[in-house]
Amino acid sequence: MTTLSTHVLDTTHGRPAARVAVRLSTAAGVWLFSAITNADGRCPGLPTIKPGRYRLEFSVADYFRNSGVALPDPPFLDVVGIDFGVSDADGHYHVPLLVSPFAYSTYRGS
Repeated sequence: MTTLSTHVLDTTHGRPAARVAVRLSTAAGVWLFSAITNADGRCPGLPTIKPGRYRLEFSVADYFRNSGVALPDPPFLDVVGIDFGVSDADGHYHVPLLVSPFAYSTYRGS
């Protein structure tokens, strides 16, 4: 089985993003996992997965509001979704999110 990890970095404040709601689903929309990031911006406990297509969703507007950032209504970014594919049945996929209220970036980490 493939292992999965993620973490969220708040590029506005230059720190890990703690208390971000994260959800994992299949491409077909079946929810597999939900949690809140820890103080290091990480989300321990993600399940092992099989090759296929998946989606991670991060509730970033709620995070920034709770951090004291004034956001427009509606916010430019509310929930950031990252659709990704897993092809290695025995590998590890790390899907980080670097985010501010107006931009985000991701990549396949190690």
